[in-house]
Amino acid sequence: MKIKEVLAAIEVLAPLPLQESFDNSGIQVGDANQEVRGVLICIDVTESVMTEAVRLGCNLVISHHPLAFRSFKSLTGRTYVERCMIQACKHDIVVYAAHTNLDNATGGVNYELAKILGLEQVKILSPQKKVLSKLVTYVPQSHAESVRTVLFNAGAGNIGNYDACSFNVLGEGTFRAGEGTHPFVGEKGNLHIEAEVRIEVVLPVYKQREILNALLAIHPYEEPAYDFYLLENPWAQAGSGIVGTLPEPMEEEDFLYHLKDTLGLSSIQHSPYLGKQIHEVALCGGSGAFLIPQAIGYGADIFITGEAKYNDFYDVEDKILLATVGHYESEICTKNIFYNLLSEKFPELELNLSQFDENPVKYL
Repeated sequence: MKIKEVLAAIEVLAPLPLQESFDNSGIQVGDANQEVRGVLICIDVTESVMTEAVRLGCNLVISHHPLAFRSFKSLTGRTYVERCMIQACKHDIVVYAAHTNLDNATGGVNYELAKILGLEQVKILSPQKKVLSKLVTYVPQSHAESVRTVLFNAGAGNIGNYDACSFNVLGEGTFRAGEGTHPFVGEKGNLHIEAEVRIEVVLPVYKQREILNALLAIHPYEEPAYDFYLLENPWAQAGSGIVGTLPEPMEEEDFLYHLKDTLGLSSIQHSPYLGKQIHEVALCGGSGAFLIPQAIGYGADIFITGEAKYNDFYDVEDKILLATVGHYESEICTKNIFYNLLSEKFPELELNLSQFDENPVKYL
């Protein structure tokens, strides 16, 4: 099995186009066309992790945080990032990261946190915008069903928890075939009128090329007509943060102890109590304080994230309870996401959770 096959399975859950513009998810270094010998899973790539990969014979290291996050012009071993890159090159190790694409994906980091905390009716807090498009095409009535099926199988027509969604209008198409053509219907030189169906389907923008190729492969016409329109609709299946409800409301202090115990935390930072119960919970792993206004606007009782600025604890005032659990602590669950996904998809694949993966922030 090739390394690229393993990475493709991850990108079904967390497609790279879901990452934020500042991010650098994907292959950091290495040739993904080589056979996979073993996988080492971590949160951060460090020299200890790379040494561990060499010792275990793993030629694929999968991390949450990208190793190469900032650009550099030379590779001399001056920093731990460069030394890790050099070690990867020496031993033909592929280093790969799924960062904000995993944060933004349904079933990703925030969904895993919600599952750990026992939240129900979970949905994305801040859906991504301008990432959906609509494909419009025209096909002979006799081929409408087969074309729709191919489009659905290629990933079009998904709206929320519904699939196979389309809009169809019956009409008439006209054309005249010229010299050098091979018309599917009609005759060269004669105006032809064909009963056609206008098919409309919604799809993620990043799937346009794939879905267009599927359309062109199945469409019976030599010159199919089609259009893509960028939609204003937010995409509820991808975005930042999540909201969910507790099965039963809890007192603020009781919930914070629940949060502390469930995540195995030594401490929690939180804003002053508001004197009300916790029922609606908003959260975002990592640095999610930018979502505080959205959590307040939603009406959540608490917002949980990895880290926030000092003034954030003032700015929430009496609007919401803010709790921070630590950046590393809020994302350690990503190791389980990778492990569970790959062990189910590839039962015979050698998977290892790094024993040298540790929080760089220490508590005295």
